[in-house]
Amino acid sequence: MIQLEEFFTHLAEFEHRSIFDDAQQIWDPLKNLGGTLRSTLNATQAQHRETLTGAVMVCGDDPSVRKMGSGFYVERWIVMESAVYLEPCGILIGAGTVLEPGAIIKGPAVIGAHCEIRQGAYIRGNVLVGDHCVVGHNTEVKNSIIMNHSEAGHFNYIGDSIIGSYVNLGAGSRLANVQFRSLEEKKNGFIHPIAIFLEGTVEDTGLSKFGSVLGDNVEIGCNAVLCPGTLMGADNWVYPNTTVPKGYYPVNRFVAPKDRKPRTQSKPLNTQ
Repeated sequence: MIQLEEFFTHLAEFEHRSIFDDAQQIWDPLKNLGGTLRSTLNATQAQHRETLTGAVMVCGDDPSVRKMGSGFYVERWIVMESAVYLEPCGILIGAGTVLEPGAIIKGPAVIGAHCEIRQGAYIRGNVLVGDHCVVGHNTEVKNSIIMNHSEAGHFNYIGDSIIGSYVNLGAGSRLANVQFRSLEEKKNGFIHPIAIFLEGTVEDTGLSKFGSVLGDNVEIGCNAVLCPGTLMGADNWVYPNTTVPKGYYPVNRFVAPKDRKPRTQSKPLNTQ
């Protein structure tokens, strides 16, 4: 079993670190993320409000809301002066977080303090975001965990993934979460679980949709694509425009095509 320490050296600083307490595999927190979020929301002592000035709320018992998901659309700049719990939508937002016009947030979602949710961001539900994070322009996040001080600033996709602390996703980088499907799967509406070659065996994740797990201080270059089932230990760098196959990448690697340009960073890294 991969150890948490290979990925998350700053886990003690993450308010919601207990989500890993019973995890047997590094991806296990994704399996019941929605339930974990609802428990967090039920236990919160944040201010209760049913409206948010400057936002169009779509919450409640209307059948269309139940189908599409409760949430809100940000109409103007909002700076959260204090933590706010939007109980009908199942959304908690921390103090100091900035919401820019055009962002959409669906519940359940917990967003930490001093974050930036920028114009065009789409938080699709089942999302847990730590403190001092950026979900940027035209970035979509669903069923994912983002720890403290991590940024997805421009045109990113984060699906069914876990992102550690101090991670940066370059513009246009994607964490793909659905593997190629057979015609049988498409016709019958199912997807085989994603399997990963790990520690000499093929490990069934039990997840039909699974993106990546990125350790602390990972740097993803612009327009890189990480295939479903990518496990990347702490301090890895991914060269721009690189397609990263699924599998486990140990700590402190430089993932790049063979014809890459020479590095200019002084810190030595192993080459994958």
